[in-house]
Amino acid sequence: MRDSSFWNKFKQQFAHFWSIFWSWVGEKWSRYQLWRWLAIGFLSIFLVASIYLTFVAKTTDVSGLKSALQQSTEIYDQDNKKAGYLYSQKGTWVSSDQLSQNMKDAVLSSEDRNFYHEYGFSFKGLARAAWLLVKNKVTGRNYISGGGSTLTQQLVKNAFLSQEQTFTRKAKEIFIAMQVENEYSKNEILTMYLNNAYFGNGVWGVEDAAQKYFGVHASELTVPQAATLTGMLSNPAQYNPIDHIQAARQKRNLVLTTMVKNKKISQAQATQYQAAGMVLNDTYQYRSGYKYPYYFDAVIDEAIKDYGLTEAEIMNRGYKIYTSLDQQQQSQMQSTFADSSLFPNAASDGTKAQAGSVAIDPKTGGVNAVVGGRAETHVFRGYNRGTGLIRSPGSTIKPLAVYAPALQSGYHYDSKVEDKLQGFGKNEYTPHNWDDQYAGELRMYQALALSKNTTAVWLLNKIGVKKGFRSVEKFGIPLDKTDENLSLALGGLKKGVSPYQMASAYTAFANNGVRKSPHFITKIVDSEGKTIVDRTNVKSTHVISSRVAKQMTSMMMDVYTNGTGVSAKPDGYTIAGKTGSTESTTASNNNNDDNDKWYIGYTPDVVVATWIGFDSSKYSIANVGTNAGSALFKTEMEGILPTTAQSSFNVKSASTRYNETLAGKSDASSNTWNSIEKAGEGLKKKFSEGTSGIRDKASQAAESGKRYLESIFGR
Repeated sequence: MRDSSFWNKFKQQFAHFWSIFWSWVGEKWSRYQLWRWLAIGFLSIFLVASIYLTFVAKTTDVSGLKSALQQSTEIYDQDNKKAGYLYSQKGTWVSSDQLSQNMKDAVLSSEDRNFYHEYGFSFKGLARAAWLLVKNKVTGRNYISGGGSTLTQQLVKNAFLSQEQTFTRKAKEIFIAMQVENEYSKNEILTMYLNNAYFGNGVWGVEDAAQKYFGVHASELTVPQAATLTGMLSNPAQYNPIDHIQAARQKRNLVLTTMVKNKKISQAQATQYQAAGMVLNDTYQYRSGYKYPYYFDAVIDEAIKDYGLTEAEIMNRGYKIYTSLDQQQQSQMQSTFADSSLFPNAASDGTKAQAGSVAIDPKTGGVNAVVGGRAETHVFRGYNRGTGLIRSPGSTIKPLAVYAPALQSGYHYDSKVEDKLQGFGKNEYTPHNWDDQYAGELRMYQALALSKNTTAVWLLNKIGVKKGFRSVEKFGIPLDKTDENLSLALGGLKKGVSPYQMASAYTAFANNGVRKSPHFITKIVDSEGKTIVDRTNVKSTHVISSRVAKQMTSMMMDVYTNGTGVSAKPDGYTIAGKTGSTESTTASNNNNDDNDKWYIGYTPDVVVATWIGFDSSKYSIANVGTNAGSALFKTEMEGILPTTAQSSFNVKSASTRYNETLAGKSDASSNTWNSIEKAGEGLKKKFSEGTSGIRDKASQAAESGKRYLESIFGR
């Protein structure tokens, strides 16, 4: 009794206080007109959302949708000739009159029977989607499970949006669908939908689907065939007849029933078709336009990185992408990489050596060709060793970090330089020559041709590490602050470089000291003919003087005539450049074989940079001679050079010039110049004993003097 009395008393008290509270709320609600504020808040949110979604719809390129779906993205070469095409979610386009009426009837009956009476979206569909959203929110699932989309919405989702099932995506879908309805007729929308729909087994579009499953054109589809394809639209993986013929037949029969309800066929016809078997005939032939895979990969990467396009837009929006591709050079390079005999032998466990190569036009900076690996190893937008490799450049950095700045500092091609085993700096950094041979003293051009490590470090120490560091950066090679030390002379970098970067750097030597920014793309035109990217004006950097470029070319010609690149010299051609290698310290055989091989060669028409090695540092190139990679470079150069203008250098090799000087064959102006040069060199060396500031001024003075005298006496 007491418990019952207490409980009654509690309820009375609670009711009393609840009455007071509710009276207070009612008073405040009436006084401050909270209903009105809630209405204003709701309408404000609705207005802002509508403005945002309208903006999204208006800024979506709806006008170019049809032309984008009709066309594949095409790649053009440097001569504006078609080189290939790209597509991922696109099949063979057919016009409305090439579509079977049976297919149209089946799709409209099953997917959107009120298609001709809607304005892009369905109120019933929206209500169903909203209910499912609320239901899923309650059950903790943040997505919309179920239909609710019209054909126009499905077209918009496939063409412009992601496949995520969220309310935000659904809202965008509706507003863009209305914009599409403003732009196109119902017949055009249905045609675009059928050409852009996915039918499983990698097939897009009704024309290719008709050939894939029945061996007929889209215009020849019968009622049961059209019903089968329509049944696949909701779930191609589950209802395609190749993989799940029983499920496909059941779905086909369901579509036939909806066609009866929509009065497209009679019940008698439906019964006849439902009883019939399903005969398949695959005549579809996939034709790839991805003719130059590594080059096309690089084009896509550049479009994404530099111009803000997405992969889906590039592959499906029907662009015309103009590039600096030279199809002859690209084909020659690919053929070379397809020859396994030109690669080093595989490791003991069967792992194959790899390579990457880039060819650049020094006059424009345009990439003519690129291969990023063996022919059989390409993966779409996978690892491209031509552009994405990060490895030490070895001795190929010497012209950039040491010899070019040395010439700028007053040294000459035949200056005497040291070649001794010695330590440098407080840490006694002691470089070794690759062959452990030391001449004591030799001419500078000889040290470069023979790739003397001791000389490179000695010379960098003389001109100053900072000068070498800045020189490398000016050539376009990104460096880390920790790279500012004497090991820079031998390619000791924290991060490393790619063939793309090294080829670009060497274009300055081939182009009179001027480096053009490297690039693949020259122009992009959209499906409506509007130019959205124009790279007509390429950035130029004056890296070194034309005089220094000419002297460097003279010195590097000896690399391939009597230096480290003799075995890689292309027959019948004169090239300049540099070879390089890095010594393995982690290879499993512990014999310090080369881990990387580099070959860079150029003429006035083309610069080619090639890397050969293993992807993993645990392997090394144990083979020497032509099998260490020189044969690969030699063969690709012999294929590429005949496709160029075959321009000649306007300078003789340094060894030839030096020998002519010794033999007294040089003219009077050359003799005069050599005497002046020796005097200037002696003056510089005297000043070099002073402070670094005085040394720099002396170098500049000597350089200015030589340029002035050269203008008088010639070279």
